[in-house]
Amino acid sequence: MGSDDDLPTVVARMWGREPATRRGPRPGLTLRRITDAAIAIADAEGLAGVRMSSVAARLDVSTMSLYGYVTSKDDLLTAMVDAAAPDPPEPGTLAWRDYLARWTRAHRDFLAAHPWLLEVSPLTPPIGPRTLRWLDRALTVLAGAGLGGAEAVNIASTLSAYAVSAATLQTAMSGTVDEAGPEGPAGYTALLARLVDPGGYPGLAAAIESGAFGAAPDWVEDADFTFGLTLLLDGIEALIARRRRSAGPDARRRP
Repeated sequence: MGSDDDLPTVVARMWGREPATRRGPRPGLTLRRITDAAIAIADAEGLAGVRMSSVAARLDVSTMSLYGYVTSKDDLLTAMVDAAAPDPPEPGTLAWRDYLARWTRAHRDFLAAHPWLLEVSPLTPPIGPRTLRWLDRALTVLAGAGLGGAEAVNIASTLSAYAVSAATLQTAMSGTVDEAGPEGPAGYTALLARLVDPGGYPGLAAAIESGAFGAAPDWVEDADFTFGLTLLLDGIEALIARRRRSAGPDARRRP
């Protein structure tokens, strides 16, 4: 492990590795206090309300005092993404499939609880201790199932992307992201029915006619989410089986 001296300031502080200096940041101010204030603003006003000056005002400190912890708004957003993430579920004795289902659902839920994360999280690779803990738990479970390396990272990334997609749809249909859009699933379905003609969109028109989009919130919350997640987990299970077949009989005995 190399020296921590050249770590970006915000990364060093997220990991508790900032070097001691004679001229330290303002006493009593911490990165956690800063991110908590910024998250509260983002939850209430969206990311547009998060500025160095607005965070400083909420903490009753000068804007300049924040720069000992975060050197830019991008740094602040990086720290916010990590601070907003709860601890991931622990695998315990769960089988890999049951755990990854719980992991993906929990990922979706915390994203939907902080809709502003959907704007910044996909653009911010995991770099803090909390977000990397989510990745670690998924990789650990996949290793136990016989998958590792780039394959395991790609699987975790795919499940994360699915959680982001599901949270985005759920949030959009609740009217949180774009209040100018149709109101809820019923409004969206009614709008589609007016716009789509069978001649130009035969597959979509048939789906609307069959009630595939539904009128209740459940179609964007659990049933469709579970269906899509099952498809992904079935694919992972098929990959595990294929790897075990190619590895020979000893690997097939692995639980």
